[in-house]
Amino acid sequence: MNTKSPPNRPGKVSQSVRHSTWLGCLVLLTSLLSVQAAGRPLVDITRDFDPKSVPCSDASMVVTNTPAGSALHINTGHTQTWPGVTLPATAGHWDLSANASVGLQVKNTGTNTVTVFCRVDNPGADGTKHGVTASLVLSPGQTNLLKVKLRHESDSTMDGKLFGMRGYPVKAVAADTFDPKNVTQLVIFVSKPKEDHSFELTEINASGEHTRPTAWVTDAEPFFPFIDTFGQYKHKDWPGKVHSLAELQERRKAEGRELADRSGPSGRDQYGGWAKGPQKQATGFFRTEKVNGKWWLVDPEGHLFWSHGVDCVRMSDGTPIEERATWFENFPGEQDGFTEFLSTGFALKGHYAKRNVKSFSFAEANLKRKYGDQWRQDYPATVHQRLRNWGLNTIANWSDASIFLMHRTPYTDTIGSHGAKMIGGSKGYWGQFPDVFDASFARAMRRGMDSKTNSSANDPWCLGYFSDNEMSWGEDTSLALGVIQSAPEQAAKREFVNDLKVKYSDIASLNSVWGTSHTSWEALLESRTAPEKEKARQDLVAFGIKLAETYFRTVQEAIKAVAPYQLYLGCRFAWVNNEAARAAGKYCDVVSYNLYRRSIADFQYPGGDKPLLVGEFHFGALDRGLFHTGLVPVENQQARAEAYRNFVIGALRHPQFVGTHWFQWKDEPTTGRVYDEENYQIGFVDVADTPYPETIDASREIGRRLYEVRSP
Repeated sequence: MNTKSPPNRPGKVSQSVRHSTWLGCLVLLTSLLSVQAAGRPLVDITRDFDPKSVPCSDASMVVTNTPAGSALHINTGHTQTWPGVTLPATAGHWDLSANASVGLQVKNTGTNTVTVFCRVDNPGADGTKHGVTASLVLSPGQTNLLKVKLRHESDSTMDGKLFGMRGYPVKAVAADTFDPKNVTQLVIFVSKPKEDHSFELTEINASGEHTRPTAWVTDAEPFFPFIDTFGQYKHKDWPGKVHSLAELQERRKAEGRELADRSGPSGRDQYGGWAKGPQKQATGFFRTEKVNGKWWLVDPEGHLFWSHGVDCVRMSDGTPIEERATWFENFPGEQDGFTEFLSTGFALKGHYAKRNVKSFSFAEANLKRKYGDQWRQDYPATVHQRLRNWGLNTIANWSDASIFLMHRTPYTDTIGSHGAKMIGGSKGYWGQFPDVFDASFARAMRRGMDSKTNSSANDPWCLGYFSDNEMSWGEDTSLALGVIQSAPEQAAKREFVNDLKVKYSDIASLNSVWGTSHTSWEALLESRTAPEKEKARQDLVAFGIKLAETYFRTVQEAIKAVAPYQLYLGCRFAWVNNEAARAAGKYCDVVSYNLYRRSIADFQYPGGDKPLLVGEFHFGALDRGLFHTGLVPVENQQARAEAYRNFVIGALRHPQFVGTHWFQWKDEPTTGRVYDEENYQIGFVDVADTPYPETIDASREIGRRLYEVRSP
């Protein structure tokens, strides 16, 4: 969908904002840092930059020094509709015609979630023409890259007829609404805020080489329907696209012959461990050990093991069908034999947010077409055969138990804090943070582990357990501030106030340090007002550490009580402060991160010498019929394979990483998955179960060289 940026006002020009691009900007953070570093600086804040000369509207700006260098620190108010600052072009304009985007590194230095907009303007922008805009949502303490694409084509959602996707096919129209040769200014602002915000800007660059998009621009007329009976984009062709049922079924036969002719890596034991490598103690379960300066997993037979895996090895991933009757050609959901793939799912975000939505799984329908009526029995065997053949040795998070419990490929499992009480004042992209001091949290974790008793718990094929996912840790004071802003009955708040009582003995002493005026400890409990962060920092950080350590200790106890010999693999950090990361190292056997970036060869863990695991990474392109690249874009499938190869080799050479898990097994639905509208080209296979040969070849190569690279 589209929203509008501010109408014209002094010193500001405006244009339309495209909502669907923001998450791709959000996690491009580190993946594009190397590109950004090599990009063209537009605003050099290290030399002769005078913040007093910058037009501000209900905002202030100063240059500050950070560990990474100079930054523009911006404070915005909430008395005006679009508070922000305008950075004029040097010499009157910039010629950015050779560039793909403008990027700004943004850090939320405030205590509340902020959506930062950047608008790139031509002269005479009027709210709908002559400018491009993107936005970025940041939790407190979070740092990410805000990327504004310099589109040489106008893009739209077919006048609102398309919705519920992260990326869209767009109509090819006259390219006269924005001229990248004549950029006059950047406008950085927040929209219609209800509170003050604070954030920093660094690395304001133009970067990337402009190449005209090919896979998502269409001149099809009529456009609807635009999805064929296999769930593929109808109006273009590409290598690997399925055109008929006969072709789909023939591919099963052809791949069967290929899998029979090509075995997996040699010198492996049944788990995929290094059978020809050094023999270590065999405990019957996976464990960790440091060998010759590098961390390893050791498999149940005592062989060194490095986890080369893939997430979401499952069959189903539905797309919404409500309000979309004209989208699908020869829709299989209305045909005999395919109604079983109709379902209802909950949408967390986007067009269908906060309600249950009717959906259809083209992926499952295609498996039935390809493998026949016995597909539920036959397909899992093919999955395991593929994994071994493709050099993969781990079925990673979010996968189907009916597949991983076949005991043919090692796997990971997960538990979550579902049913636990949340911290009312906490905020986050995926939701609030659990109250680890409330008894419901420990019960939820133990309940999760008890449910594994007759499945993965004490199963030698299970590496171990993740807990939750991409939790909103924020900066080192964020969770404690959320606790202070919670209700008085919040268990975490009572714990915090009790700690403060012990330290300060009387409320006056606390007020003296915090600069507050609470009349009693009960008044502090009743208050929902956050203290000034810097004055209360020492206490906020201390309680944040206590909260983090309580989280990891409680989860560890729940896992070990039921599965004492299996590993606690951490909580898959996406954005995290150093204190929480260190706390994980005290209680987790392996600390896990979801790292959407080009390379992790130089990754530094703040908690010292601990084994690390990548829970998610991926790359995607626009040359195979999907409308979004995923979180780290590449030019085409060959570039995707090369990026995969480089990422995993970098991890193999890093002394602490013990594995990388690609997200995910299958492309997301072309028209977006129910939960959050993602429609990324990020699979090892597409919606019709056709493998991507370039990525598969890269995976095979890595699998064959896995232990040679790890221990040269």
